[in-house]
Amino acid sequence: MAGYDGLLLLPGTTPRMAHERAVQRLLGEKLAALLGCPFLGPRQTGSEVRGRYYFLPEDSLVGDTRHLGIEGPDDFFGGQVGHAFIATKAISHPALDAPRRLPAGWSELFARQVQSVTLQGFSVFDLEDAGEAGQRLLRQGPVRLKPVDGTAGRGQQVVRTPAELDAALAALDAQRVAQHGLVLEEDLQQPITYSVGQIRVAGTTLSYHGTQQLTDDGHGNPVYGGSQLTLVRGDYLALMSLELPRAVRLAVQQARIFELAALEVYPSIQASRRNYDVALGLNAQGQSRSGVLEQSWRIGGASAAEIFALEAFIQDPQLQTLQAATHEHYRDAPPPPGSICLYRGQESEDGPIAKYVKMEPS
Repeated sequence: MAGYDGLLLLPGTTPRMAHERAVQRLLGEKLAALLGCPFLGPRQTGSEVRGRYYFLPEDSLVGDTRHLGIEGPDDFFGGQVGHAFIATKAISHPALDAPRRLPAGWSELFARQVQSVTLQGFSVFDLEDAGEAGQRLLRQGPVRLKPVDGTAGRGQQVVRTPAELDAALAALDAQRVAQHGLVLEEDLQQPITYSVGQIRVAGTTLSYHGTQQLTDDGHGNPVYGGSQLTLVRGDYLALMSLELPRAVRLAVQQARIFELAALEVYPSIQASRRNYDVALGLNAQGQSRSGVLEQSWRIGGASAAEIFALEAFIQDPQLQTLQAATHEHYRDAPPPPGSICLYRGQESEDGPIAKYVKMEPS
């Protein structure tokens, strides 16, 4: 394990809420302790980096990071990509046959390689393309519109008619769609969202599967409410050696195919933290559908479970499996007994919020 002069947080380009910054700081302190180096807080913008540091970025790193002294994924928690769109939902789906706009670096090869493990959908960077893609998908059933950089399910909406599609697109910012993109995807009924992922920190690799739960954001909107993970010491082969339900095994296989294709088509990707959301549900015809919704190569909602579990695995070299869960509730209530409070306060766009993590033997 490399010796570091300290751990630095790397603020992203989007302002974060107080509860998000608080949890990231806590996880940074935990990682620094596991790496045997001091926690130094946020890196000051524009400051010169002298020395050797481990980094915890808020967002996936984009482009060259050699000026930070990052030599590879062992030097940061998260992911690095060559183009910004690679780190978003946009790569999960193909473009139209003759798109009006695509970002530099776009590859249709990836979309073809993962077509069998994703849902039906399109990625667009133009509102006229969005209209055309939406009309095509509506022939099969309801369509979900997804901002490619949205988190926790925020900003998504489902349209069921051409009129609803037109109204939804008219409300979007054309320049933002051109810059970041928009995903249009078949909407599933009764969906279950599985999480599949892997982290590697301080020479220790953990892989996991799990499920996500939703919670009410206080305004009646369902948003991400946490993850229940089963973690194993080792890579995906160690995970697949467990007695897994059929649906979970399929989710792991689909996530693995997605990841291998991404690493092949976009070799700029480096990641010490990998997470894939895989949805299982029914399409408009009542048929079972399963597919990768998106990837996350940055610190995310499940990262508290990942990092607290990492601590347990490092402290006990004999430990092979563990259950860890994160919970988020939009109400002012103390965490239940046996859990570890990550944050409890009022500073959320939706009012009171409490976040906690809980671990149990597998």
